[in-house]
Amino acid sequence: MNCGKIVDIDERSALIKYLDEIPYANLLLVDVDNFSNFNNMYGFDFGDRVLIEISRLIDISKPALSRVFRINFDEFAIVNLEMLDTKQLSNMAESMISFFNQIDIDVDDISVKASISVGISIGKGNNILNHARTAIKELREHSRGSSKIYDSNSEFIKKQKENVYWINKLRDAFENESLQPFFQPIINNKTKKIEKYECLVRIRDEETIISPYRFMEASKLTGTLSLVTRTMIEQSFKMFSNNDYEFSINITNADLYLNYLENFLLKQSRKYNINPSRVVLEILEDIDSLDSPEILLQLNSLRYHGFKIAIDDFGSRSSNFSRLLEFSPDYLKIDGSFIKNILEDKNSLIIVESIVFLCKKSNIKIIAEFVHSAEVQAKIEELEIDYSQGYYFGEPKAEVNYT
Repeated sequence: MNCGKIVDIDERSALIKYLDEIPYANLLLVDVDNFSNFNNMYGFDFGDRVLIEISRLIDISKPALSRVFRINFDEFAIVNLEMLDTKQLSNMAESMISFFNQIDIDVDDISVKASISVGISIGKGNNILNHARTAIKELREHSRGSSKIYDSNSEFIKKQKENVYWINKLRDAFENESLQPFFQPIINNKTKKIEKYECLVRIRDEETIISPYRFMEASKLTGTLSLVTRTMIEQSFKMFSNNDYEFSINITNADLYLNYLENFLLKQSRKYNINPSRVVLEILEDIDSLDSPEILLQLNSLRYHGFKIAIDDFGSRSSNFSRLLEFSPDYLKIDGSFIKNILEDKNSLIIVESIVFLCKKSNIKIIAEFVHSAEVQAKIEELEIDYSQGYYFGEPKAEVNYT
């Protein structure tokens, strides 16, 4: 194939101007799947030459009455002016995808294939470009090398709008200092007394208390998970500076990767005169993070200073016993779904019994979450689980019970 100049491609600014001028259009946004692989494997010069061929092939395969615009290094917009229904547009996109699947691109005696994804939108104005890009984002949650028509009523769009709402709500919470910890008691099953508390993040919106499952995804999207954790740490240390309870704070893999916890926690310990041995750091995600030498080193350093480590939600996802034994945390919190169903589901009981057996042999203290009734608590005590936490003993509250 001839590796020449990109064929009849205009820039993004030309596309915007063109969309403003025409009353109606179909827009097919063509995105090359994993184009960076070409650069990584063969170098940028090779990638540039592949891109020239891709541009030429797009121009060849574009529908009639269409104009092609290159709007990013591996992204092209095809504007079609025909009056077509959604089925015809889908067929048009699938035809282009099939064309690329069958074509070899030859550069410097190297033959490669390029897969494309196509987002489709219909309408007028610059919004159709954003809509087509949203369609690609949606399809790439499940696949590549396929096409998707923008649908304003799809669950993906609803989720996007919801995320925007909670991103704004979270921003307001930081500005208004309305992000605060609530505290749920943890009972020692031998003494029957409150021995520790878990600190759980909430947003106070006037008289409404907002749970984290509503806004933590927004925090991930905006990269503010560490700000949430820092806020929780400082406010929790302040609360527990007036008593002797042990307390636990949830941390995320994002906190560990940023590697700020040791200095920040020691600073708060000095500020509020709290011995690190009273502080438990709960790893929120599954324990895959324990495969990382850097994170293991960080956690062991925290334990050297006296901080304790708990593995949360054990038994869910890919948690496994081998990593648990290697790390040997101070506490293990059994995933609440097993505790919730322990009386009715034989498999849940077997899993809990196995975890208890392992922890007893390894000298790891066990906490059962989601204890919601006297009957469940009786079973927890029968299994000789060390601690219980759940609404049977108390829901999270803004204050700590000092009795």
